[in-house]
Amino acid sequence: MAEIKEIETWLKYNDRLLEIWNLKGKIKPGYRVLFHGPPGTGKTLTACLLGKYTNRNVYRIDLSVVVSKYIGETEKNLSRLFNKADKKEWILFFDEADALFGKRTNVSDSHDKYANQEVSYLLQRIESHEGLIILASNMKSNLDTFFIRRFNSIIEFDNPDAEERLNLWKNYLPDFGEYMSDVNLEEIARKYNLTGANIVNIIQFAGLRTLEKNSNIISSDDLLLGIRREYEKEGKMMRQE
Repeated sequence: MAEIKEIETWLKYNDRLLEIWNLKGKIKPGYRVLFHGPPGTGKTLTACLLGKYTNRNVYRIDLSVVVSKYIGETEKNLSRLFNKADKKEWILFFDEADALFGKRTNVSDSHDKYANQEVSYLLQRIESHEGLIILASNMKSNLDTFFIRRFNSIIEFDNPDAEERLNLWKNYLPDFGEYMSDVNLEEIARKYNLTGANIVNIIQFAGLRTLEKNSNIISSDDLLLGIRREYEKEGKMMRQE
């Protein structure tokens, strides 16, 4: 939370820092942040909330759409994006940043050469952009170390602990007291290592099974089956903590 507040502070006071303190031209424009951590831990949600609480539009860039197999097209797509965002108070959120910001390869053929040029071009545009840029990655180690040095802030999103998981269960479930029968949420939160995204999927699954039975009471069997399905989707054994 303290690291997120630093971003809010930059959004609020950067213009005054540059003008009143006469630092324009002495420090790089813009602010570059890396969110990294497992899927479902709130990276996208946090970017959206930053926009909400600072009254700024958040533009999520899907790099799988921007990146092109045709030489030069990726740079053109990125150029259009940054030109459109120039001088606007947008928050640019690059999701799945590994797709383009990965480690640059040793040049062994023309494809490697142009892939490295795409990364270099993006470095240049990000460093010159005057607004806030957030990149999200599931694994920090996937990113080029040369690129990582250019971030103003690197924020790790951990899997929630037992107390945080219990809060997620309570916040997402409909009216906690009325919709549960033999369910011990404290025990489930303690035993099963799940992310917020996992918990939402489980509640959707269990809720649909409950309605299919013409019932309003979610059973522990349906919740546990939903938990098992989430573990299986990720190729994990359903172990308790």
